[in-house]
Amino acid sequence: MIKAQSRRTLWLLLGIIAGLVLALGHGRVSGLIYAGAQATPGRAADRTPVTIDRAPQRAIKDQYPSFSAVAIDPEENMLVVTDENLFQVLEYDRRENTPPRARLTEPKRVISGPNTRAEMLCGVYIDPVTKEVYVLNNDTQNWLPVFSRDARGNATPSRYLAAPHGTFGIAVDEEKQEMFLTVQHQNAVVVYRKQASGEEKPLRTIAGSDTQLEDPHGIALDLKDKLIFVSNFGNAQVSPPGSGGGRRAADTYGKFEPPSITVYPLDASGNVKPLRIIEGSKTRMNWPSQMAFHEPRQELFVANDADDSILVFGAGDQGDVAPIRAIKGPNSGIKNPPGIALDIKNGEVSVASMGTHAVLFFPITADGDVKPSRIIRGGPSDQIALNIGNPGAVGYDTKRDQILVPN
Repeated sequence: MIKAQSRRTLWLLLGIIAGLVLALGHGRVSGLIYAGAQATPGRAADRTPVTIDRAPQRAIKDQYPSFSAVAIDPEENMLVVTDENLFQVLEYDRRENTPPRARLTEPKRVISGPNTRAEMLCGVYIDPVTKEVYVLNNDTQNWLPVFSRDARGNATPSRYLAAPHGTFGIAVDEEKQEMFLTVQHQNAVVVYRKQASGEEKPLRTIAGSDTQLEDPHGIALDLKDKLIFVSNFGNAQVSPPGSGGGRRAADTYGKFEPPSITVYPLDASGNVKPLRIIEGSKTRMNWPSQMAFHEPRQELFVANDADDSILVFGAGDQGDVAPIRAIKGPNSGIKNPPGIALDIKNGEVSVASMGTHAVLFFPITADGDVKPSRIIRGGPSDQIALNIGNPGAVGYDTKRDQILVPN
């Protein structure tokens, strides 16, 4: 009886989906016109293709960089940021402070172009010895390119690793020479040799239902107590045991859980349970992205993207706990911050504020709605950041006269 009822429910859902597909094929659903859809009915074979090779009448595009990740080398005063909008890696002097009336601060060098194997950039790391720059592609390319201290322009990487699709966060254990990457689509953390290149396989992988990894983004290491911290957006794909995974696996389904930070042993491998989890409404987490760990203070800093805030938790926190500090408010200038880095030597936290074309600097102990101690801007202060990143489609709402762009 239950199986028969399940079949009826399945056929009903399939019928609804088929109806939506037919409606979309005619280009209109509830006042929306979908780009690329034909307005007249008929078989696809009967339609004449149209090639548009003329210039557009207008374009919606941000001409300034969208800072998605930031890294600091205090010994060389290096500040390196990745730009998700214009596909760039930019280096500034970390001591720069853009004057209020200045249009922007010019970078010391820019790495960009087809030879770089760098596009949808979301993570960055500076080697403390060689000053090489490691960058992560998230969606449009599956490479982790590494650039020399002097690379600039359309430079070829010194080496590159064929990373899994959908990597986001990077952290390195310099003592063991191991590189940790989060992988969104696989709900995994992969660990490589730091010098890995080409098709080299990971040393170990943390993945599986017991890990409670759910769209992992940021990653930070506590090398003193040998811990891994991973921030999770909360959405995940669930596959039955033995299915091998994959988006088309039978009986696979999705789920949405609250954002979280999961904690594992530094040498964790396989389908391992977290040691503890930070999760709940008191945490204020909303798209927790890149993270940084302050080992002397035993504090975990989290770039809280969708809440326009920086959250600070104690290293031993667990459960539904409030952050011990939070930087948030109009004075802070923080808007959609995906990236964060700590400069322990100079007592600063730097924030990649994607919504304002800026990197913002605060004292390590900053709390509340505080102004940044200085700002490095990649665009004018009055220029609105469009935050268009990897748009996969476009729609037009005829009722509201609005263009809809899913990212």
